[in-house]
Amino acid sequence: METGAVILARQTFGILVVDDEKTLRYALKEGLSEEGYRVETAGDVAEALATLNREEFHLALLDQKLPDGNGLDLLKEIRSRYPGMQVVIMTAFGKFESAVEATKAGCFDYIGKPFELDHMKLVIKNALSQTRLSEEVTRLRAVERRRAGSTLIVGGSSKLAKIFETIRKIATTGSSTVLLQGETGVGKELLAREVHDLGPGNDGPFVEVNCSAIPDTLLESELFGYERGSHTDAKRTKKGLMEIANGGTLFLDEIGEMSLALQSKLLRALDMKRFRRLGGVSDILVETRIIAATNRDLKSLVQQEKFREDLFFRLDVIRILVPPLRERPEDIPPLIDHFVGHWNRELGRSVKGPTDRALELLLAYRWPGNVRELRNVIERAILLESDEWILPEHLPLEIVGASGGGAAVLETRLKGDGGITTLAQAERIAIEMALGQAAGNKTKAAEWLGISRQTLRTKLKEYRIESAGGHGG
Repeated sequence: METGAVILARQTFGILVVDDEKTLRYALKEGLSEEGYRVETAGDVAEALATLNREEFHLALLDQKLPDGNGLDLLKEIRSRYPGMQVVIMTAFGKFESAVEATKAGCFDYIGKPFELDHMKLVIKNALSQTRLSEEVTRLRAVERRRAGSTLIVGGSSKLAKIFETIRKIATTGSSTVLLQGETGVGKELLAREVHDLGPGNDGPFVEVNCSAIPDTLLESELFGYERGSHTDAKRTKKGLMEIANGGTLFLDEIGEMSLALQSKLLRALDMKRFRRLGGVSDILVETRIIAATNRDLKSLVQQEKFREDLFFRLDVIRILVPPLRERPEDIPPLIDHFVGHWNRELGRSVKGPTDRALELLLAYRWPGNVRELRNVIERAILLESDEWILPEHLPLEIVGASGGGAAVLETRLKGDGGITTLAQAERIAIEMALGQAAGNKTKAAEWLGISRQTLRTKLKEYRIESAGGHGG
């Protein structure tokens, strides 16, 4: 049996009451807590600021006159530090002389004392409704921005169509975990967002965490949060990403990089739908959809005892295999058109697209970096070149060299202002082309160049070249 209270995190708004009247603070805390709000109180400005440093709040009720200051100054401080917070000022005077100044400073409303508790509840409800509306507008704008610059929603291949058919089927369930598996750059995050946007929890937050980008020692506190004083740097209570994603979606990118110890805690949280912050004594109950993604073979990691088998089965309820771009070349032309239009708008250009020869080179390339690499190639061509069309010489050398027919482009690159380039520059070009043809495999590239692998490594370091696709070979 679980010990400690279970806290319902969904739609729990924090309210800070700041007043020097102890009786009023107590009455407000009791009355508002019954409505489901999390309420803390402070008797003066100093205590209020200390409380704000410890915990997160959505709204503050401020007395106009306080022992060590006034509500108007505290209002300005709050709006400066926490612009998303709503503030209501309470005044014992018949007329609030600073109403105009308070409104300009961001005060939602002001109420004269004494007041009816029901009236205060109505004001608070209206203030928090505005907060919800602001958050919804922000969310919808983010969705539109994502769709405007999206990648995987473009294309007509049968493989892509099957993926979206699966997404439409599973999105409406709202609870099943999803595992996205595919190479780096295929767009797993965009697919995760699509599952979220089409699901019943699309009005909730979409929270992403890259498990490979955060050290294990910090990832646990990022996921589950911590209580004030739980460790040296815990100056205030911090919500974890799982709690922040409550009512929405938590996207765990590169899940295969998570440590075994943390996998165990994650599994428990998924099974129980509850967890504790670090240093906490109470369970926090959450309804969060989990979408995980990986570019690694989790089954192989399970066999190597580097990934928990029970967590794998827990995540692998619905698996979506995202094919690399080289396996769906029919999606390349519409993606190019999409990116050309996108970067024309972003950069104020009017490029028509690639020439026939440039398109042939783009179609022949194997795209080790997948859709992300294609997006970057089009951005570079439009940003750095001034021609009406994207020409072969506007493309990276690894793309030109990969086709086996880039001699003319190579000659153009080797010539500077009417003359031959330097030997060092020619060597660099040769290395880049070899790496492009070898899809980043250093061993193959070294063989084709007629040098040892160690010599190639030295040259890569000398010329600061990153191998295409990042394959070690």
